[in-house]
Amino acid sequence: MSARYLKKVLKEQEQHLQRPPHQIEEEEEEELNGSRSEPSDSSVNPFYLLNDGDDPDQGDDSEVADESVDVNVSELKPSGLDSKVDVVSKSTNKSKKKKKKRGQDGSLTGSDKAEKPWDAILETLSLEANGVPAKAGDKLVKQCAPSVLRVDSKYLNAENELRRIFGSKVVKSFEKSNQAGSSRQIRGGRPRIHTHRKTLLVTPSDHWSRWDGSLSMEFLETRDGYHYFRYVHSSSYGQAQSAFEAAKAIHDLNGIASILLGHPYHLGSLLTMAEYLKFVGDHQMSADALAKSLYALECAWHPMFTPFQGNCQLKFSHDINKPLFTALFTHIKNMDRRGCHRSALEVCKLLLSLDSDDPMGALFCIDYLSLRAEEYAWLEHFSESYKSDNSLWLFPNFSYSLAICRFYLEREESSKDSHTDSTKATANDLMKQALMLHPSVLKKLVAKVPLKDKVWTDIVKHAFFRSDQMGIPSLDHLINLYVERNYIIWRLPELQKLLRDAAKLVIETLETNKSDAKDWASVRKEAFSSEKNEYGHLLVSDFSDSVPSIPPENLQDFMVDPRIRGLAQNEDQVANPLGNGHAPRDVANRNALAVLFESMLPWVHYGDEDGGEAD
Repeated sequence: MSARYLKKVLKEQEQHLQRPPHQIEEEEEEELNGSRSEPSDSSVNPFYLLNDGDDPDQGDDSEVADESVDVNVSELKPSGLDSKVDVVSKSTNKSKKKKKKRGQDGSLTGSDKAEKPWDAILETLSLEANGVPAKAGDKLVKQCAPSVLRVDSKYLNAENELRRIFGSKVVKSFEKSNQAGSSRQIRGGRPRIHTHRKTLLVTPSDHWSRWDGSLSMEFLETRDGYHYFRYVHSSSYGQAQSAFEAAKAIHDLNGIASILLGHPYHLGSLLTMAEYLKFVGDHQMSADALAKSLYALECAWHPMFTPFQGNCQLKFSHDINKPLFTALFTHIKNMDRRGCHRSALEVCKLLLSLDSDDPMGALFCIDYLSLRAEEYAWLEHFSESYKSDNSLWLFPNFSYSLAICRFYLEREESSKDSHTDSTKATANDLMKQALMLHPSVLKKLVAKVPLKDKVWTDIVKHAFFRSDQMGIPSLDHLINLYVERNYIIWRLPELQKLLRDAAKLVIETLETNKSDAKDWASVRKEAFSSEKNEYGHLLVSDFSDSVPSIPPENLQDFMVDPRIRGLAQNEDQVANPLGNGHAPRDVANRNALAVLFESMLPWVHYGDEDGGEAD
């Protein structure tokens, strides 16, 4: 669309919005009586929108810049499984252009400036494009999506962050060594290499299969400024899902691995294998299986699904959407272990924005990732802007993390000789407030970090810090999550000093005014009033840095559900999940990863009974 024609449309919309109320009422009456005929939109030549040349009605208006402007006005319309997006280009009749009046200095006069509020009308077009029509006389309302959760896509990929940290040469040499160490000679020729689609979450490997399109996404509705979507399975994917459920019911890892031969992008099988490989200690192959699932999930995105803007919702209540949440949460933990904290933070923003109910507990690790990524200013802004109720400081993780955040921001301001914002509380005040609100955190940190100095022993002996339970199920569980996730931060000497000074200040305050403890206890009970553990679905082990492992001889008891950690309770249900006719003792004496690949590849066979390898 040319800039000239765009200005015509915008000017007519502006005039339409600026009509007096009595004129609007008269026009509505005329429309009801049928005495007023509106020009049809079909009378406008749609191909005129493509014209970037001169306007025939323009005359000699050479003062208008000939620039191309792209405007995408679309409406999302759900239509079942095969939903489509109808892009409707709307325009009004052409009107003659008038030359702009300019003053003696060549600038636009004040009246012309007032007649062309381009920004406001462009914002109107943006609202209409998102399914929120603007009404005459109403103030423009911005989208409800919190801008604080917008994702910076250039930080999403962990490989890019590794290159920024270590340099491209180091990363390339490391990747080559991994490829050389994991290369396998397979009879029948070399593996095929495909050209894959470019994705933002992960970088597809050359040895992956071509995307089969077995997964897609449909649009559901637009409500309160958010667009709701959900994934859709194809018929072939549904058959693979049925086979996966049957294999999972009998804990058959070999059956789950065989599904990937015909359906290489089956999410349930990929996530199960990623979990299994993590348990046997092959983290590289586990990350590869997880990356394949993320690649498949991103390839299936709807054309109008823009999750990086923070205005799209994929509800966890739909079972078909759950693999995305599981994959993203596991991906965050993997990137954190690799030291890619900024990438993990961006993915955590994405995870939190997809479902406002936060089913995976992203809210209880986003502060940790922000501190590790040194995004202190963003964390303060997030705590003030998220849901606009300023209540995040009541959670244990935010009450302590915001004090740490303010500590580093104050140090940055002092190093730059800039004035400190007097409207904000100091780091010492925030840390004192955190200790008064959640005193049991201190004793748990002393044991977990650990802090072995005698001064900590004396502090913990005080009556206020003696207990490690608050007696509130939800709060005690959140405190356990915080200590398990964030304890490593407190190994820094400067933060230990901050915590120690604040704890001593709390003790001094309580000696002079004992009623403060009761006041803060009332705040705790009001903030966490439920008698049940509302966060029991969040496992403490999911927020831990430690990676569990099980010996190969116990693999037959492994529970394959990616959301359930542990072993099968009934050992008689699983006789030999990976044996292919061999006894479990033969599997236990061999490399678990080799056994897995032998079960997945039919052209590779077992060796002799004495443990010989395949050809």
